[in-house]
Amino acid sequence: MSELKQKVTRLRQAYAPHEHRPLGGYLAAMGTYAGVTGAIATLVKVTGRTVPERPSTADVVLLSIATHKLSRLLSKDAITSPLRAPFTRYDRPIGSGEVMEQVRDSGSSTRHAIGELLSCPFCLAVWVATGFTGGLVLAPRLTRLVATALTAVAASDFLQMAYATAQQRAEGHHDD
Repeated sequence: MSELKQKVTRLRQAYAPHEHRPLGGYLAAMGTYAGVTGAIATLVKVTGRTVPERPSTADVVLLSIATHKLSRLLSKDAITSPLRAPFTRYDRPIGSGEVMEQVRDSGSSTRHAIGELLSCPFCLAVWVATGFTGGLVLAPRLTRLVATALTAVAASDFLQMAYATAQQRAEGHHDD
């Protein structure tokens, strides 16, 4: 076993000699993701649900927007910071109720990897989209309802920002 550990250490050092990269934590995250997707696939099979040959365009658009919104809400929203706090450290506000956080580097590669995942909307989107896709097969009505609410919130966000921009321009506060 110690020979394997030495090989892993050499691989880690060769991969990123001047920076800590939590490869073990990444492996744990990938294993967890594979386990979750496997569990969803097993649940689909056990329940006898049929997987659509091709999702409808409307479902793809709905889930895309909902995935965007839920990923940002989980990874950047100030209100959801207690979920990220064990893995991240507050850095600064970044506007519109969102915060920037730094990953806690406590020596645990798994904690570091989870911190990266939870503070990155792009990284988290893969997990969220997988959940929505599984939900579309296992509980389509509920999934569409939740996705519709998140899509409405995303649209509202963009309208709020457009309104604020229009209001600033009307008051003469231009960013030239």
